Amino acid sequence: MTLKQQIDAEIKQAMLAKNADRLRALRAIKSMILLEETKEGAGDGLKPDEEIKILTKAVKQRKDSAEIYKQQNREDLLAIEAAEIAVIEGFLPQQLTEDELRAKLQEIMTRVGASSPADMGKMMGVASKELAGIAEGKAISVMVKTLLS
Repeated sequence: MTLKQQIDAEIKQAMLAKNADRLRALRAIKSMILLEETKEGAGDGLKPDEEIKILTKAVKQRKDSAEIYKQQNREDLLAIEAAEIAVIEGFLPQQLTEDELRAKLQEIMTRVGASSPADMGKMMGVASKELAGIAEGKAISVMVKTLLS
């Protein structure tokens, strides 16, 4: 079952359950999928890695908004964003813990021969590709800086 089919089924369930928060998040995901599918040059449907990119982008957008709402003391809007993040993260692969991330990055560091902060670009290129969807880019960057310093 593709992500789009899974989202459609979840939308029906959310409508029947009258779960407005879940429905809003699912419709937002479906919208992002449809936009990606109708882009010029898009092939037949989305590949799993493209689906993960869409979901990761959706979570990042909501986390950025949540941070702004938190700074502005808008608890009502913050709660909405948090609910949507929880729904979207349910479709993403399990995120790596800090220890798992450190272990994977040390393995990548050994493989690419990185040893100093000057190698950060090389490390980030490989790490971002290999850990896409299972680790946040910001977390990868912070951990790479820590390991290379």
